[in-house]
Amino acid sequence: MNQLIAIIAGEPNSINSEIIAKAWKKKKKLKNIFVIGNYSILNKQMLKLGIKIPLAKINSFQEFKKIDKLLVLDVPLKFKSEFRINPSDAKIYIFKCFDVAHNLALKKKIKGFINAPIDKKIFNEKYLGVTEYLSEKNMCKNKEVMMIHNKKLSVVPLTTHIDIKNVANKITFNLIKSKIITLNKFYLKIFNKKPKIAILGLNPHNSENRDNSIENKIIKPALMKLKKIKIDIKGPFPADTAFNRKKTNTYDVIVGMYHDQVLAPFKALYGYDAINITLGLKYLRLSPDHGTAQDIIGLNKGSPESLESAINFLNRIND
Repeated sequence: MNQLIAIIAGEPNSINSEIIAKAWKKKKKLKNIFVIGNYSILNKQMLKLGIKIPLAKINSFQEFKKIDKLLVLDVPLKFKSEFRINPSDAKIYIFKCFDVAHNLALKKKIKGFINAPIDKKIFNEKYLGVTEYLSEKNMCKNKEVMMIHNKKLSVVPLTTHIDIKNVANKITFNLIKSKIITLNKFYLKIFNKKPKIAILGLNPHNSENRDNSIENKIIKPALMKLKKIKIDIKGPFPADTAFNRKKTNTYDVIVGMYHDQVLAPFKALYGYDAINITLGLKYLRLSPDHGTAQDIIGLNKGSPESLESAINFLNRIND
């Protein structure tokens, strides 16, 4: 059963039902995929969109069977399910779905799971997003790594969804060391090769190499330590030239100090041809590399490309 892939339906007020349906229509020969979510919500949303695919409700994982229908492991709701539901109910629903997927993955009932996009408003100040939420559930807090990946390049931000004014205080010797060790270990495990890693400085032109800069006081000492344990890492490189063709052709992963330092140029180069992989967990967790797209809900304009890439990736990975 460990070849099964679960897709968490995710934010109900989104394009998720649309992209799940479109991806399944293209991948319907892959009978190892099922959805964790509320059957009634998914069915109503697909009917309203005019997307006709056969759904089948199951109430427990033990009922799973390989048939020519998209199976939905139903997450019961106490409130009436509609095309849109209020944010407080959506929050309860999403966390229930994650609990189901997390428990199935820990028990190795599934190969891994893909969560469709989540509105980050469901998280309080304790969690910055899904990556941090799952790291706590997996008891690997501050060691987890967000990696945005496609077949040409991967990028990793050392800090994720925090205000720019707070980034410098978060960059420490121990943070760099722990995150890069996680990246190196899990990249090798997933791709069967040691990654060539480039790391960026924080400041423009690496603060012109001033003695008291974060680049000289924190980043370079961390790199020296990592090189001593045989991690293939170079830098810090100035961010303004880090994504030229020479760098992107030389390195497997470019690591930045903050989210948009690496995500903005990556998306400029590759668009949404990418997936989000959380490294450091006890199982494989992926998500499409885009948001809930609430501006196009119900317009049938959502692209399943990134979700399809996540499905393809999990199907290629050996156990």
